[in-house]
Amino acid sequence: MDINAAKLNDPAARNKFEIWLTYSGVKALSRHRLANFLYRIHLKLLARMVSQWTKFTTGIEIHPAAKIEPGVFIDHGQGVVIGETAEVGTGTVLYQGCTLGGTGKETGKRHPTVGRYCVISAGAKILGNIAVGDYAKVGASAVVLKDVPPHATVVGVPARVVRIEGSKEGVDLYQDKSDPVKEELCALRERTFALEERIKQLEAMTGENKDANIQHSDED
Repeated sequence: MDINAAKLNDPAARNKFEIWLTYSGVKALSRHRLANFLYRIHLKLLARMVSQWTKFTTGIEIHPAAKIEPGVFIDHGQGVVIGETAEVGTGTVLYQGCTLGGTGKETGKRHPTVGRYCVISAGAKILGNIAVGDYAKVGASAVVLKDVPPHATVVGVPARVVRIEGSKEGVDLYQDKSDPVKEELCALRERTFALEERIKQLEAMTGENKDANIQHSDED
């Protein structure tokens, strides 16, 4: 199924033999099936050795315990990282440099669950025990820290929903509209205006005191 997924999703793929022989994503997934089997029968060291050899030869790092359904396609694949408790549904496409990782603060289920027929674009980071719904699309270099609804498109850092099933209608229902960076910049701007006004007042007071001192000296 992995070879069929590659043939379906990559327009450059000419035939299945070429895919089997040359596609690093297909090789990585094939070896992951072996590593996952070894891990489940408690040959964990051997499983880790297989996964590390796969990383060395393909540039794709998949923890042996990760659950990846048949029919997933890793395109190009260099720099792809899939964590221990991550799950990936069938039909999903992962592009180079994407990460299904943890936040470093959790135990147990600490990696994402990606649904079926999703697209995880190049450089995207999906972090923590969150869910990406079926048919969702994650934009390039997006950093996803919250659940993604099915059929949604998310972009940005942190990622925000910009479309649901190709439409912008109802998008506001699925995202946090606050922007902490914008809020901080606005607060700094207001503070700057207040300080500038205070400086003007102090300069005016200093000028008045200076004039008063000069007038007092003239009278003496």
